[in-house]
Amino acid sequence: MPYPQFDRTKLVLRPLTERENDLDLSAMLPLDAETPDLDNADIRALAARIVAAKAKGAAVILSMGAHVIRAGVSRFIIDLMERGYITHVAMNGAGPIHDYEFALIGGTTESVARYIRTGEFGLWEETGRLNEAAKAAAAEGIGFGEAIGRMVTELSPPYLDVSILAAGYRLRVPVTVHIGIGYDIIHEHPNADGAALGAASYNDFLVYAKTIDNLESGVFLNFGSAVMGPEVYLKALSMVRNVARREGREVAHFATGVFDLIDLGPGYREQPPKSNPHYYYRPWKTILVRTVADGGESFYIAGDHRDTFPYLYRQVLATAR
Repeated sequence: MPYPQFDRTKLVLRPLTERENDLDLSAMLPLDAETPDLDNADIRALAARIVAAKAKGAAVILSMGAHVIRAGVSRFIIDLMERGYITHVAMNGAGPIHDYEFALIGGTTESVARYIRTGEFGLWEETGRLNEAAKAAAAEGIGFGEAIGRMVTELSPPYLDVSILAAGYRLRVPVTVHIGIGYDIIHEHPNADGAALGAASYNDFLVYAKTIDNLESGVFLNFGSAVMGPEVYLKALSMVRNVARREGREVAHFATGVFDLIDLGPGYREQPPKSNPHYYYRPWKTILVRTVADGGESFYIAGDHRDTFPYLYRQVLATAR
């Protein structure tokens, strides 16, 4: 006999219009916003690698945590996609939620502390529509990100211009979504279909791996993702190298950049010992050391994404002139 399961039909959903959001569109930086001049040589080097990758037709992948969207830099990401300097965006499951809510209502990020007390956290009607995109993706054999981008585009919400997923759909730039079941608020909803979510995200994983296959001479950027970013990249890179090796190709000569808040110090290009707690910080050993050991190079930049991404953006444009 199966174990008893929670009855989702008893849940009460409320409309987003009744939710208080911690962020609104004022958090979204315009492209001409005044941001700090970081004078960072490593960011300038990465910008040069991005420009060179575009010239060679190599992949430039932006892997990101959801708080990059909350940092208000979506317009900078979209503009680099439009200019051809970002060829793939990879998000965790929370990324599309913030992206979609910003586009739909001009706000996102509820107070967990407030709404968890009343059992209302995450249970918002409109956000649950993302589950319908997963079902469509699974049925059609496309990725979750493409299906969400299409859905947002067809809805034509008031703030469509800030949606990275809609921009990806419009530009035919893959925006892939890499979920963990139970991680995201849409998994609470009665219309969540675990099989569809898994199929849609796995389709995206295969799309992502295809982009990784074009990483030779390219750039892999990981902004604020301590688990999804390095882990999905590691598995896809192993798959790609398995095939490339038998075809007489290499996927080894590329640049990686990790942008996060932890100060790793100057020795980040060498793996820390297991006695150092930082050994278990996956971006360090995976992105900065192990996967670039055969001809690649890596850079680590500590700082607020609201400062570092605009600076990277401006250095890319300046280098390209």
